[in-house]
Amino acid sequence: MAVVPSDPLKPRKTPRQARSTATVAAIFEATFQVLLSDGLVKLTTTRVAERAGVSVGTMYQYFPHKEALLYAVLEQYLYEVVIATEKACMQLEGAPLSDMADGLVHAYLEAKLRHMPGSRVLYTVAAELDTDDLIDDIVRRADQAIKRLLASAADAHFDDLPTVTFAVRTILVGTVREVLEKEAPVSSLAMLRAQLPIMCRAYLMAVSRRA
Repeated sequence: MAVVPSDPLKPRKTPRQARSTATVAAIFEATFQVLLSDGLVKLTTTRVAERAGVSVGTMYQYFPHKEALLYAVLEQYLYEVVIATEKACMQLEGAPLSDMADGLVHAYLEAKLRHMPGSRVLYTVAAELDTDDLIDDIVRRADQAIKRLLASAADAHFDDLPTVTFAVRTILVGTVREVLEKEAPVSSLAMLRAQLPIMCRAYLMAVSRRA
């Protein structure tokens, strides 16, 4: 059953000093390790604390229970991905359309694969939590960045930019999820790196009006 999204899912406090930030980073890394070794069902805050080398009391200073910890790990991961996407879109503004497609795909893939294989487990975590508000915010930010990027293309125009933006995001998210969620072999990851830019580029070329 999904966990109700409310204050109980929020961390008790946010790390502000370097030492606190390092502690939370160690907790997050330990969470990935326990998810991979023991699975979601057997993950407990006690096991994560032991793996991270912190006391259970320290753990509870930040995360009152397992669901709050998992939500925080998922939230950080998703924001890392969307921030990388936004950064790439800003850097690529005004570029030729083919360069935009290749650069956007590269940035998105690198962000998604950075925590492999741990990031694959987060699909299961997301299914256990009510993350509607979080996902809505991620989608909104990604769409804004991609739409602004495509509008700036040096050599192309689009008659229906919102639809194209939606399609590009769906190509990225859907294709990567199809590969990662099913525990695809390393060869499939290589295929993603080679083929996803072609897919994105071909779609954008097909629906654009060349300047």
